[in-house]
Amino acid sequence: MTLRIGMIGPGGMGQAHIHRIHSVIAGGRVVAVADLNADNAVKVAGMIDGQAFGSSAELIASPDVDAVMICSHGPAHEADVIAAIEAGKYVFCEKPLAPTADACQRIMAAEQHAGKRLVTVGFMRRFDPSYQEMKALYDAGEIGEALMVHNAHRNPTVPESYTWDMAINDTAIHEIDTMRWLLGEEFTRVRVDKPKRTSHRFPHLQDPLILILETTSGVRVDDEVFVNCQYGYDIQCELVGETGAVRLGDQELVQRADLQGRRNRLTMDHNQRFGTAFVREVQEWITAVAKDRHTGSSSWDGYAAAAVCDAGVQALEVDGWVDVEMLPKPEFYA
Repeated sequence: MTLRIGMIGPGGMGQAHIHRIHSVIAGGRVVAVADLNADNAVKVAGMIDGQAFGSSAELIASPDVDAVMICSHGPAHEADVIAAIEAGKYVFCEKPLAPTADACQRIMAAEQHAGKRLVTVGFMRRFDPSYQEMKALYDAGEIGEALMVHNAHRNPTVPESYTWDMAINDTAIHEIDTMRWLLGEEFTRVRVDKPKRTSHRFPHLQDPLILILETTSGVRVDDEVFVNCQYGYDIQCELVGETGAVRLGDQELVQRADLQGRRNRLTMDHNQRFGTAFVREVQEWITAVAKDRHTGSSSWDGYAAAAVCDAGVQALEVDGWVDVEMLPKPEFYA
C-alpha cells in the first residue's frame, strides 16, 4: 500500500522532499498540495499529477490524503499541525514546529488530547551518518564525560528578508536540537556574543553571532552562526570529552589534486550536505506511518528547541545570560 501524502507549502524544501519521495524513497507518494501561492500549488500539482487544494484545511480534511507533510513558513505551522492532529492524521512538520514555545505548547496540548503521538518534527541531522557515529562513540563512553562542544553553521549568503532573530529560530535551531539529542540533556541558559560584523551582509544584520549554551550538567556548547561566509555551506562540530574528542570530518564532495595542490569542493547548501539524512528521515517516517506508529523527533523536541530559541532571541537584546524556561516533560512524551 502506498502512503498518500498531502503537502502544505511545496516551495524549495517541499519540492526537494517530493523529488526524494518519488525517486528514491519507497512506500509513499505526494498526491496533493496546498500553498498560499495558488499558482505554485497548481504548477506543482501538475508536475506530480496530483491535486491542488485551495487551502491547507481542505487538504488535511480530504479522504484522499493519509498523512500530511508541512513545509510552509514557520508562523503558519501551528494551525495546520493542530488541524492534522484533530483529523487523526500523522504529520511531518519541517522545523520549527512553531515559532515560539507557547505555540508548541498548544500543539502538545492538542496531541495529548488526541491521545496519540502523531507529530514528527524535521530535525534531519539526527539521521546524518557522521552525527550518528559521533553519538555512538559518545554513548559508548569512548571519550569520557562531555565537557564542551564547538559548532559552526556557515551559509554562503542569505536574502535581505533574513532577520537576525532568524539566526536563532531558523539557523541555530539545528544545533540546538542536535546537541540536545547528542548529549541527552536539556539547556538551562544561553547568551549571545556579537563579534565584528562581516562587510558581506545587509545593514540590518549582526553577522556572525556566537551562541553560548549551558546544559543541566554544565556542558558548555558554543555555536558560531555565520550566514554570509561566501565560500560554502560549512557545518562543523567537535565534542570534547574528558579522555578524548570526536569531530565531524570534512564534508567535501570530492578532493581534487593538480598543479595547484590538493583542495576540496565544498557543499553549497543543506540539500547537498544532508541529502542522505533527509532521505533516511523521510523514509523512516513513511515506513512508520504505514505501520500506524510514531517515529523521529516529537512535539516535545520541537517545544524544547523553541524554548531555547525564545531565550536566544531574548539574549540578542541583552548582555549576559538568559535562562531557558521549560515545562516538565509530560509522561506522554517519555
